Amino acid sequence: MSERGRPRSFDRDQALQKAMEVFWARGYAGASVAELTQAMGIAAPSLYAAFGGKADLYREAMDRYIAQSGGRVWAQLEQPTARASVEAVLREAARGMTAPGQPAGCMVSLSGAQPGDLGAELCAEMAARRSEMLAIFRARLDRGQADGEIAATTDLEALARFYVAVHQGMSLQAREGATEAQLQKLVDAAMAGWGALTGSDLPPLAGEAAGHRAKRDA
Repeated sequence: MSERGRPRSFDRDQALQKAMEVFWARGYAGASVAELTQAMGIAAPSLYAAFGGKADLYREAMDRYIAQSGGRVWAQLEQPTARASVEAVLREAARGMTAPGQPAGCMVSLSGAQPGDLGAELCAEMAARRSEMLAIFRARLDRGQADGEIAATTDLEALARFYVAVHQGMSLQAREGATEAQLQKLVDAAMAGWGALTGSDLPPLAGEAAGHRAKRDA
């Protein structure tokens, strides 16, 4: 005989995965509690008991997305050069944003498409997460400049923002139906400007050349 009032047990990890997919596909405002609980296979009281509410569930879902997709993408930054790293990130993103069997686009980037839907607190948190993406790009570019790949006169902040904007634009285009092949062509175009953007297609100044030789011979 079953106990009346006893909450139905469920796999929390599996439920969170389903919630992540709903938020990814529908956005925060577009995902109703009813839609979330149906996908998760639980009742509303169980959602609140296990996750604390819709906003807290969204935070956990975003953490899960970053751990799953972000880890795979950002691992590409460990290529031998800054240029190869940036290109590898964008190409992996193009594959992930258009992979079959899952929502299109990047959940982190898409969270900024309609910031008013998140409310002030969540909006600030998601903006901070997108800022982390900028910081990751910037750190790899800093290393590239220190290694002599990028001219000392290059505005690394602007360069990082440019490639983050490319990534975010790819996400929106994927959501609107762009294919992987189309996004890969976009990456081709973005990387074609690397030399001009970084000064790596120009001969170094005399002082810079001497400094790089000294560093190489040290």
